Amino acid sequence: MQTFAALVLFATTIFNIATWPTFFRRVARDERARDAQGRATSFYRVHLVLLMIGIALALASGVAGIMLITA
Repeated sequence: MQTFAALVLFATTIFNIATWPTFFRRVARDERARDAQGRATSFYRVHLVLLMIGIALALASGVAGIMLITA
């Protein structure tokens, strides 16, 4: 069961690391990401926070997977 849990955590890690940067590139190119002066809008900042949380969770999942495998 530990091996299965570790594999699920690794799959989650890979998925998040593969998808969040791609998603954020799209957000950064969106017209709502910058105002008329070129400054980042709340739309951009909120998605940046979501990206950081997603990557942090991906790293935590990876570490937890490693801990399960080595336990």
